[in-house]
Amino acid sequence: MAGQMYHGGQSSGQPIFILREGTQRTRGRDAQSNNIMAAKAVANAVRTTLGPKGMDKMLVDSMGDVVITNDGATILREMDIEHPAAKMIVEVAKTQDDEVGDGTTTAAVLAGELLKKAEEMIEQEIHPTIIASGYRMAAEKAGDILDSIAKDITISDREQLLKIAETAMTGKGAEASKRELAEIVVDAATKVVEEGDDKTVDMDNIKVEKKVGGRISDSELIEGMIIDKERVHSNMPKKVQNAKIALLNEAVELKEAETDTEISITSPDQLQSFLDQEEKMIRDMVQKIIDSGANVVFCQKGIDDMAQHFLAKAGIYAVRRVKKSDIEKLALATGGKVITNLDEVSENDLGKAETVQEKKVGGDEMTFITGCDNPKAVSILLRGGTEHVVDNVERALHDALRVVGVAIEDEKLVAGGGSPEVELAFKLHDYSTSLSGREQLSVKAFAEAIEVVPRTLAENAGLDPIDTLMDLRAHHEKGEITAGLDVYSGDVVNMWEKGVFEPLRVKTQAINAAAEAAVMILRIDDVIASSGGGAEAGGMGGMPEM
Repeated sequence: MAGQMYHGGQSSGQPIFILREGTQRTRGRDAQSNNIMAAKAVANAVRTTLGPKGMDKMLVDSMGDVVITNDGATILREMDIEHPAAKMIVEVAKTQDDEVGDGTTTAAVLAGELLKKAEEMIEQEIHPTIIASGYRMAAEKAGDILDSIAKDITISDREQLLKIAETAMTGKGAEASKRELAEIVVDAATKVVEEGDDKTVDMDNIKVEKKVGGRISDSELIEGMIIDKERVHSNMPKKVQNAKIALLNEAVELKEAETDTEISITSPDQLQSFLDQEEKMIRDMVQKIIDSGANVVFCQKGIDDMAQHFLAKAGIYAVRRVKKSDIEKLALATGGKVITNLDEVSENDLGKAETVQEKKVGGDEMTFITGCDNPKAVSILLRGGTEHVVDNVERALHDALRVVGVAIEDEKLVAGGGSPEVELAFKLHDYSTSLSGREQLSVKAFAEAIEVVPRTLAENAGLDPIDTLMDLRAHHEKGEITAGLDVYSGDVVNMWEKGVFEPLRVKTQAINAAAEAAVMILRIDDVIASSGGGAEAGGMGGMPEM
């Protein structure tokens, strides 16, 4: 019914229009099935990317830029999705990525499967609010079950942290060098841990600098910073040992008058004294830097040509127009303070590093600040054969850094390879039998939906999903909690002994986010889309063909 509602008390049956002309309205079962269909289509789009044997997607945008990835969040972000219900699934993957970095595909696929099971129950005349209530109960119970099967880890368990990083990078185009990258990830994450009542790992303190060229294995961790800038003057030293670093938030140049001002000069002598005074002011500014004992300057703003000359004569290494975020990271790495007024610069404000050096990387000059004492910010230099390779490795590295950080913060792990999902399904089936009422059916459906993860892992590895699931269930019924699928051999093995595990939060966040999104979509029974909205509520609204 497009844009019209009937008034019940009118005898002539004449419709009264209360919505703008052209408004699309879908109600009841139609609205639910459209929304569920759109959400399932999105989940199916990323399903083939799940697991170590998952395939990649190539996404080409309107400008012709190409992205090749199998990271669920990146795929859904790059896909131009218009359908409002489908956007909710994209939101699930985005939240998962922001919160834990990994498990984005799992979250999207799980939300799609929960909706598929819900659709079957709606066809059996079970009310959506009953299904929603059962899903909430199941998600809460799932959290308790996962807590009970999780194992503890501490920051000193280096081998386990390496295995977490390797698990997160598996299947993301960085396999060939995943051990070297895992070492870099664990070293970087443990360096920037902030101790307190609770440990926190702020990923903003790890700077990832990409440079095309070389191999992935040439990537390295710099215990300090890399600034993608060169020294401002060719006469400055290329390398400074025992660097004392001034971090300036003030320009080393003359201040311009803020209002329109004119200086009238009537004789050559006046002009000369004016120029001499300008030079003296700049020389004084440079002298303040020299007097502080600094031999390296990083300036967030500009450095005057004359100032560059004086700094070069004094043997000071200077870099200008450094990004604000880089200056803040430099302060954390070197222990220096950001100086906003040159008059107050003192030796106590300077940062310290063993060496500051200009090196050529991939055809570009970069400044390396290394040998910092207990740096609280570090840099990773990523290398790779082509731009797409480097981008893909960066995404894998981001996921690995996040999960290692989460493991350090939460100190809880679960096994991988689909083992927690099979255990959850097994325990939730038992839990459903203790419930009375129709919620029992939706808890049981939730348990079946969770098995989509091991089933998809098997499908993507070219194994028979039904045989694999039966095999997994049999092992879990014998009490083998960590039995999961080895996609390389096709066997059910102990995932803990195999070294495949991930942080507990990856699983709890995926299950909670998927359940909440599914419940939200289920409760919608009326979609009113105005004509200017782009997406038509009745159809798939701009969803690409899947």
